[in-house]
Order: sequence, then C-alpha cells, then structure tokens
Amino acid sequence: MTYTSPRHPQLFYTTAPMPCPYLPGRMERKVVTEIGGPEAVPFHNRLSRAGFRRSHTIAYAPVCANCTACTPIRVPVARFAPSRTQRRVFGRNNGLRGTRVPPHATPEQFNLFSAYQATRHDGGDMASMTFPDYRAMIEDTTVETFMIEFRDAAGRLVCVALVDQLDDGLSAVYDFFDPDLPSRSLGTFAVLHLIEYTRTLGLPYLYLGYWISESHKMAYKARFRPAQIMTRGVWHDLDLSQPDATQPQDSAFLPDDLFHPPQPDIDGK
Repeated sequence: MTYTSPRHPQLFYTTAPMPCPYLPGRMERKVVTEIGGPEAVPFHNRLSRAGFRRSHTIAYAPVCANCTACTPIRVPVARFAPSRTQRRVFGRNNGLRGTRVPPHATPEQFNLFSAYQATRHDGGDMASMTFPDYRAMIEDTTVETFMIEFRDAAGRLVCVALVDQLDDGLSAVYDFFDPDLPSRSLGTFAVLHLIEYTRTLGLPYLYLGYWISESHKMAYKARFRPAQIMTRGVWHDLDLSQPDATQPQDSAFLPDDLFHPPQPDIDGK
C-alpha cells in the first residue's frame, strides 16, 4: 500500500496508565488520535482495519505494559452460521422491530441507557453519565454514524445499538438494552441483527471491538462464529481448538501508513 503523507501529519498520543476496567489488578494504557478534518472518514476506515475503536471524535487502541489481552475481533458475515442457542434468541425476539435512525440522543434512549448502566455496570464510569454526557457519546462523531432502535409490538424501546458505517462493514460501537428482560438475551440479539444487516448491505465484516477471553464481560464475542481476530497486525480466523487460541496476543498494531512520531503522555479520561 502506498500512502502520501497529509499536509499536517496525524499525531498519536499515549494515555497515562489507569486501572483496567475488565481485568482486576491490571493497568491499561491507550494510544489515541483525533479523527477530524476532510480525511476523517478514510482515516477512520484505515484505523478500524488496524484494530482501533472510536469514542466520540477519538480513535484508540490498547498499548498496555505486560498485557495484550485485548484482541480485535470481527465477524465475516457471509460465512456466519448461528448456533442453536443463537437461533433460539432470534426466535424469542421475533416480534421486535429494528429501525435505523440518525445519531440523535433522546430522553427515551437515555432512560433506557441509565437503567442498563445501573443494573449491569453499577459503579462504572458510565453509570454516572448525565444526559449531556450521553448526548456527547451519541452525537460527537466526525464519521458516518447511526443508531438502531429496537421496539416491541407495543412500541416500547427495549434495545439500542450505536453503529459506525465503514467502507468494509459496520462497527458496533455500543449497545444497551432493558435489564428487566434477561430471558430475551437482547445483547446477543442486537449483534445477530447487525450481522444480518451488514450482510444485506453487501459488506463483508461486522467489527465487534475487543475480545478479552479472561473477562466474562468481553469473552462472549467469540461465540459469533466463524470469527476473525487480529494478532500481530494480521486478521485471521479464530480457532478455539488451538492451544494458544485464548492466550493474549499483540492487539495494538499501527500499520505502516499511520506514521506517528513519539508524543508526550496525556491524561487518559
């Protein structure tokens, strides 16, 4: 790949070490960069293929000392085959309707988001988010972003997915759902819906962020098979039958066309 450097080189920074929210006793550190300007969309596409994730107008990837547990993962949707359990989840949610809507925060969404955080992530950073915080999470974007609202037959909002459009697929940025409906497995259903939606768009991949085999909150992503993970900068099929398939691998990879000179630390918030 040939890359012509922009007039203003893209800068990457590292955050200060902070406690890891997924693996107790470990510290996390990220490399971050701003997504902006006229090249925001193609830059975001390249970063996503390199294992980065977006939050607001920032892209980030883990660069933790002595830990490489976070592994980028995606689903090649044309080859995806739902398991028996996943087919049952589809059946239980057959009456839900998913509607694509612009990334505009609403009080209805925020009420559902707050209930989800209070039940599933009480004590986490996001549990204390105000409506302006939530609105920033949804609306602060420099790339093509949309939401899917899932409603039951009565029109009640039960699940929301925040999604980025990429040139080679969709990126599931965040989802939340009614915590009082555990039997519906709405988180799994949202991913299944996005896999099918990606396929109908004629795009090859659904990016699911980071798979962490040691974290019960993040290990579920490997259930969508076949899956591909990135190790040492290369995407390949995840084979859980291999002895080292669940071992930490190099997850933060900066491709050659993303030149970044060393930069001072910034606070990771």
